[in-house]
Formats: sequence, C-alpha cells, structure tokens
Amino acid sequence: MAFFTNLFARTSDEEGQGLTEYALIIALIAVAVVGLLGGLGTQIGTAFTSITTSLAAALP
Repeated sequence: MAFFTNLFARTSDEEGQGLTEYALIIALIAVAVVGLLGGLGTQIGTAFTSITTSLAAALP
C-alpha cells in the first residue's frame, strides 16, 4: 500500500498545470484575434485607404 501512496504522491504534481492553462488561454486569444482581423481586414484596409486619400488631397 505504501508503494501506491508514494506513486500517487509523485504523479499528482500540479506545478506545470498552471503554465499549461495559461498557454491554452493565450492560444485561444491568438486564434480569436486572427479570426477577428481576418474578418475585418478588408474593412480596416478600406478605412486606411480612405484616410490616406483624404490626407493626400488636403496636403498641397
């Protein structure tokens, strides 16, 4: 019985669990940002083009 208790004590180490959870959260946020920018990419590009055109027309 002591063997199993010792084995369980060594395998229940949770030090790396927090790091893994943070890595999964960061990966999820990265996927969401890529999806958001992919969906809004053309609209953002159009807005910057409009701003550039307006600034170019206003400058002498």
